Amino acid sequence: MFTLYQQRIGKYFQQHRIISIIVGHVVVMTVLTVALFGNSFGKSLTGVFAQASCPKGDQTHTVVSGETLSGIAMSNNTTWEELAQHNKISNSNIIYPGQVICLPGKTSGGQAVQSFAQPAPSNAPTGSSNLFPYGQCTYWADERYHRLHGAYVPWMTNSNAWQWTMRANEFHWNISSTPTVGAIIVLQAWVQGAGGYGHVAIVEQILDNGHVQASNMNWGGAGASVTYTEFASGSGVAFITH
Repeated sequence: MFTLYQQRIGKYFQQHRIISIIVGHVVVMTVLTVALFGNSFGKSLTGVFAQASCPKGDQTHTVVSGETLSGIAMSNNTTWEELAQHNKISNSNIIYPGQVICLPGKTSGGQAVQSFAQPAPSNAPTGSSNLFPYGQCTYWADERYHRLHGAYVPWMTNSNAWQWTMRANEFHWNISSTPTVGAIIVLQAWVQGAGGYGHVAIVEQILDNGHVQASNMNWGGAGASVTYTEFASGSGVAFITH
């Protein structure tokens, strides 16, 4: 009787020892798999979630760590609003490394996408660098214009924002009351919310109502952050290109 009891006890421990060994091997193999292949496995998972079906004619951009939708838009001559709408992104501040962003091609949804046309060749002088203080509207207008067209403004003195129209005239730049995408919009002092020094920005898009969507720095208390504001043509407003 005692021997039979011992045999049952022995069999019980033997079975559970086998189970423990099997479980232990599974745990070890899982850890080794993660250690050896975790990085590539993670990338594979990222790749699965990052796949995007972009419309024909689009180019793609894969997000890297630290990028923002605004930065991607600026690097590709478009606006963050356009990219957010085109990619159905509800919150433009939330994009992830590995995410594929579709860059609008010539058409989107059957409608023409606003393009950034280069101004006609001009003999008007241009600057060699941007010397305006960082964070000011003048800095951003000069910097953004250079990114779009490869030219800095040539005026550096007597160059508060409200003076840009006068200075553009002196340097034989084009001045117009009609907006074009990529042009510098100049607001005289106290016009449409501008302060006593006026305001300059870059036209990013012409809206259906004839107004423009412009990118700015130092507008509405935003400081050095780039913001987007709707402005209207009219009295005290001019658009300049070289």
